[in-house]
Amino acid sequence: MGTLYLVRHGQASFGADDYDQLSTLGRRQAVRLGEYFRAKGVDFEVALVGTLRRHGQTFDGICEGLRLQPPALAWPGLNEYDSEAVIAAFHSEPLAKPDTPELVRHHFRLLREGLARWMRGETQPAGMPSYAEFLRGVTSALDHVRSQHQGDVLLVSSGGPISTAVGHVLGTTAETTIELNLRMRNCSLTEFAYTPKRHMLVSFNGLPHFEHPDCAGWMTYT
Repeated sequence: MGTLYLVRHGQASFGADDYDQLSTLGRRQAVRLGEYFRAKGVDFEVALVGTLRRHGQTFDGICEGLRLQPPALAWPGLNEYDSEAVIAAFHSEPLAKPDTPELVRHHFRLLREGLARWMRGETQPAGMPSYAEFLRGVTSALDHVRSQHQGDVLLVSSGGPISTAVGHVLGTTAETTIELNLRMRNCSLTEFAYTPKRHMLVSFNGLPHFEHPDCAGWMTYT
C-alpha cells in the first residue's frame, strides 16, 4: 500500500494583479514542508505537479527543504479553476478589489454560489472546462498513481483540485466539496493511502509541519 501526499500551494498573492505568485511567506511554508518530509524520511517515487506558477514554486520550495528533487510530471489536470471566471459567469457587475474584510467575505460568498452553479452545469465560465472535464483532469492523476506506483507519491496542486479529489474518494455532495475547498489552508497536507484498486482518505488539510514555535503565525488561507 502506498501513500499519496496532496499539497496545496503556499500562500499566493490574493488581491494582487498577479495572484499566481508565492509570497515570501508562501515560499517559507513550502521549504518547511520539505524539511518535514526529510525529517520523516519520506522518499518520493515521483511528483505530479500542476502547471501554474505557484505550483512549480511550491514544488521547488519543497525540494529545497528535502535537499533533493524527485522526478516530476507536469499535470495540467491539477490546475485550479479561474475564480474570477466562475463568478463572472453569473454575476456581471465588476467586483471591487477585495482589500477589506467585508469585500473578502463578499468575494467568497459569490465564489461559493458560482462554484455550485458550475458544478450543477448551470453555467460555463469563460475559458474554463466544464466541471465534468475538470473532474476528469483530477481523477486522471489519481488513476495514474494507482496504476503506475506503489510507494510515496507527491501531488502539488490547489484547493479546488484537492477538495475535488477528496470529494471523489468519499463520494460527497457538491456542496460538501465546496466547503472542503473553502476551508483549505496554504501548504496544507492531505494524505491518501492507495492500492491498485482504490484511494482511501487518511488525513485532510493538516499542518503538522507548522507546529514548531518558530512557525507561529504561518497559517494562511489565500
